[in-house]
Amino acid sequence: MKSVFLKLFKSKIYIALWLFVFIVVVGILGFRVLSNYSWVDAFYMTVITITTVGFGEVQPLDDTSKIFTTFLILTSVFIVGYAISIITEYILSNNNLEELKQKKMQKKIDALNNHIIICGYGRNGKQAATKLLAYNKPFVIIEKNKELIDRFENDSTMFIHGNANEDEVLEQAGIARASTLICALPNDADNLFVVLSARQINKHLRIISRASQEPTYNKLKMAGANNVILPDKIGGDHMASLVVVPDLIEFIDNLSIVGKANINIEEIEVSKLYDASSLKTIRDLDLRNKTGCNVIGYKDGNGDYIVNPEAEQALLPNSKIIVLGRPEQIQKLNTVFDIKH
Repeated sequence: MKSVFLKLFKSKIYIALWLFVFIVVVGILGFRVLSNYSWVDAFYMTVITITTVGFGEVQPLDDTSKIFTTFLILTSVFIVGYAISIITEYILSNNNLEELKQKKMQKKIDALNNHIIICGYGRNGKQAATKLLAYNKPFVIIEKNKELIDRFENDSTMFIHGNANEDEVLEQAGIARASTLICALPNDADNLFVVLSARQINKHLRIISRASQEPTYNKLKMAGANNVILPDKIGGDHMASLVVVPDLIEFIDNLSIVGKANINIEEIEVSKLYDASSLKTIRDLDLRNKTGCNVIGYKDGNGDYIVNPEAEQALLPNSKIIVLGRPEQIQKLNTVFDIKH
């Protein structure tokens, strides 16, 4: 919509410019022919006539030249007025479009609940957003670099232009209604401040923060972060693991997702698989035969994990299972049990 307006206004501006050039040329030729002015005098008379500055004529005008000058003044007033109105309309409409876009975006954000907020759209923020998009999770990005927002903003990504250190910006992103906050700012001090502010606003919020320096790890934990990630440490461990156990790490890397079609590991709430009022076991679900997926992990209501659980493991309320399968098997699992993400 914005591009259509821009093209429309540009075409009108071009028309106004061509009309202005036309009236200047007509004025110069008219004074040259009718009043026998030199080219310089004809140009000078045309300029002072069009701009209505009120200077005197180069030489007295006869009746024909006076009629032509009157015509030139009236015509130039309309053309200059048209150009000014087009430029003014362009400036005002451009501002209005930006304001309308922000209001529309804020309306969508205000309708979110249990969403994720990403602070910072650098390398870590972009990776987080890509994965959340693949899992169809609603999220809002807070970024203070307007150029970055303009470059990546689209229908599927909601941005807020502002500093995540400010409580007003966090509230604008719906921090009180959010389920998770991801602090991906490049500066540890900024992440620490955001964690402190967010924890004060929402006591139940899950907060995941990055840290560049190891000493910041404990500070972020004390400030209220549930998880603290050290990207540089993880990167170094990963590279070393590729030397020690390369095939295993390559296999684990293949479990990561790039898009919706490539999801091959999923965490599912037990309540989405069956009515927990009648207790069932992993064997009772029979996921392997029904979908081809394997249960590789179990998380109980207290947050304790069991790796490779037994078939007789009871699926208690508020628990989750982790399943592994090929993308088409994961899709079949979602279809068979009508799981919506």
